[in-house]
Amino acid sequence: QVQLVESGGGLVQAGGSLRLSCAASGRTLSSYNMGWFRQAPGKEREFVAAISRRGSSTYYGDSVKGRFTISRDNAKNTVYLQMNSLKPEDTAVYYCAAETSNQLRVRPDEYDYWGQGTQVTVSS
Repeated sequence: QVQLVESGGGLVQAGGSLRLSCAASGRTLSSYNMGWFRQAPGKEREFVAAISRRGSSTYYGDSVKGRFTISRDNAKNTVYLQMNSLKPEDTAVYYCAAETSNQLRVRPDEYDYWGQGTQVTVSS
């Protein structure tokens, strides 16, 4: 079992950048494919990005492609989400999640472990 803790959220102006971190404890992070999701008030949880165990494969949701970058440092047991060119519609609680399948997943119900989330607010 792995425990996940997100950090790095905050308030930023449109066009700005933030880097989120997801620190893992318990089982080593390299055992898991990792994903980032977000959820805005009144909306369903949305897929943002996913990365394979060794970081060789990544996949992005259409709304963030070209602006966000997912990466990982297994030696530090941490996954990152670099968010550039932020827009007000990126405002949400951002969650990291872990799963153990053999391919990258985009549905929340395909992930086994979740962090508590970190708030990102983008002002116009």
